[in-house]
Amino acid sequence: MKTSITRREFLQKSLAGAGIAIAVSITPYGTKLLSAEEAAKEGPDFSPNVWLTITPDDIVHVIVNKSEMGQGVYTSMPMIVADELDADWKQVRMTEALAADKYKDPIWGRQSTGGSTTIRHMYKPLRIAGAAARQMLISAAADIWKVPESECEAYRGTVRHIVTKRSLTFGKLTEKAASIPVPKSPALKSEDKFDLIGSPVERLDVPDKSRGKAMFGIDTFVEGMQYAAIARPPAYGAKPLSFDKDAAMKVRTVSHAVPIPTGIAVCAGTPEGAWKGRDALDVKWDKGIEPGLDTASLEKKFMADLAKEGITARNDGDVKTVLDAAPKTIEATYVLPYLSHATMEPMNCTVAIGPASCEIWVPTQNQTGVLELAEKETGLKPDQIKVHTTYLGGGFGRRFEIDVVEEAVKIAKAAGKPIKLIWKREEDMKHDFYRPANVSRIEGAVDEKGRMTAWSHKIVCPSIFSRVFPGQVKNGIDPAAVEGVRNMEYEVPNLRVEYVRIDTPVPVGFWRSVGSSHNGFTVESFVDEAAHAAGKDPVEFRLGLLKNHLRAYRVLETVAEKAGWAKPLQKAQGRGVAQHMSFGSYIAQVAEVSVDKKDRSIKVHRVVCAVDCGPIVNPAIITAQMRGAIVMGLSAALKEAIAFAKGGVGSSNFDNYPLLRMADVPDIEVHIIKSKDEMGGIGEPGLPPIAPAVANAVFNASGIRVRRLPMKPETVLAAMKKV
Repeated sequence: MKTSITRREFLQKSLAGAGIAIAVSITPYGTKLLSAEEAAKEGPDFSPNVWLTITPDDIVHVIVNKSEMGQGVYTSMPMIVADELDADWKQVRMTEALAADKYKDPIWGRQSTGGSTTIRHMYKPLRIAGAAARQMLISAAADIWKVPESECEAYRGTVRHIVTKRSLTFGKLTEKAASIPVPKSPALKSEDKFDLIGSPVERLDVPDKSRGKAMFGIDTFVEGMQYAAIARPPAYGAKPLSFDKDAAMKVRTVSHAVPIPTGIAVCAGTPEGAWKGRDALDVKWDKGIEPGLDTASLEKKFMADLAKEGITARNDGDVKTVLDAAPKTIEATYVLPYLSHATMEPMNCTVAIGPASCEIWVPTQNQTGVLELAEKETGLKPDQIKVHTTYLGGGFGRRFEIDVVEEAVKIAKAAGKPIKLIWKREEDMKHDFYRPANVSRIEGAVDEKGRMTAWSHKIVCPSIFSRVFPGQVKNGIDPAAVEGVRNMEYEVPNLRVEYVRIDTPVPVGFWRSVGSSHNGFTVESFVDEAAHAAGKDPVEFRLGLLKNHLRAYRVLETVAEKAGWAKPLQKAQGRGVAQHMSFGSYIAQVAEVSVDKKDRSIKVHRVVCAVDCGPIVNPAIITAQMRGAIVMGLSAALKEAIAFAKGGVGSSNFDNYPLLRMADVPDIEVHIIKSKDEMGGIGEPGLPPIAPAVANAVFNASGIRVRRLPMKPETVLAAMKKV
């Protein structure tokens, strides 16, 4: 389903009469539509976000400017164009865009994928492109037949004359249509005319993936390339005191051993040679910047910082006065660990550098970052650099980072040959940009009528944005650290949110659902505690706090109904509920669990999920993303925590960083709410509610409040002793 086409080839083919081409540019100042000929005249400053071609063989090509990491954009984006165009879905093809200004996200001004924004940001330009092409094809057919355009309609790859039943395929109309000016404001379809949008269209990427034909980064091979491996420091900030280069060079096929900023790199003709050469280096390291750093010392720092005064992120009413006078107060402290991304495909990058060229093959979420880095490292101009985005074997935010690209480019420059750098799983686990740890203390007040009157929430968390996007840190507040709390929709009249930034040697980065991954847990766990203190049903208590937030109210009502909230469960089982809004979508989940009386292990039997993401493109993809997010969230809730020791990371592989197994996956039901409200994202929002839903179900089943993740048997046992 994929082909390879560059922007230059796109223009050359279009200008040579090989079909019609449309470029759409969406900016804060408006929408601009141009033909390939017009786009060529615009010069380098013109940055269209969508490229669409229709060729004489009836094939519709959509160039996709986003990364496919399992979330289905290689299907959903072409779907939008095809529906607006009235194309025959069997004749639609997609091509991944090279890294270039021409393919930047119209909202972000960068070519990158994240934040569950692909459809939200690209929906309008994709529809406009399809509508413009449809109008041009109809105009071409009407001119050929000498009939009014109003008597013509596009239908599944053809234009039909309604009166005489004549028809012409898109391909046969391209020559004529190419001479017609691109409409500047094409009319979009009404939703009742959608054929593909809103339907469970089968994924375009699945056949190649199921047959082993899909090309991931790790599948890239370049003639004459060597393999690279890196000896990395065992502790943060550790520097090499010595290494045996001669021993490494004696290993069969090893050609280079060179220091780079992150360690000592070895190049060889085979992966095994590179790994053996790396081991032969026998690097001696110093103790690093904090030799005593371990899991216990880190938690001690986090807990100590709860005593610090934080920066106020939100302050409604008079929290202190209400808390002091309240007839009933609740206080809870929640502790969440650092987490690994644990992507299925380890980090990798292939680089070939010539005298006036650089070509990079990488599974990345950040094409603009890769291109900018390559420019800086090579001194080449953007048009001398090609960045190929391969399929991503899992992203989750980890592949927004470009550290592996920087290493690969530096090694390729030093080696003077194409190189392929592949991290081992142990490197992936020990040198990640982790989901930040988080400690939160919440105090709440409930009045005599069981109404929540005050909420004070202090968050101790490292900052992601201060490193990645420092310009978005306003007044010292990292937006990710407080998301899901500062903007929570519960109607509490007195609400204060404080943020305490903590800096440690542990690097942190974006992890699926980012700040909502921990704040969803703390908020929804505490709401449940408040409901219990008020003597109210957890669903009814929440609904009472959401009377003016109808989307959140609706998903809660829906999930309670679909889960049979009021129905009795089997003995020793319990239900828990949670809801959370993130990335513009509203999700509510109910979990049904049991707690083993002997070993205190938690078994999740069933999860029911209701989702309101606004207008729906592909319900099958929404369902798949909800399921995937729930499984990933369950894994984090029940199993995962990065351990630290001797100044570095103690976890090394899945033997000591366990993930959820297939046998642990519960029955999952997903219910999509039809909505005409603002469109939300779908890749991340399904994750935040699952951990609190499970924790609340554990309380319902056993009376044990679990305020620490992961909820391993020893965690449940420790919580039980506090009851």
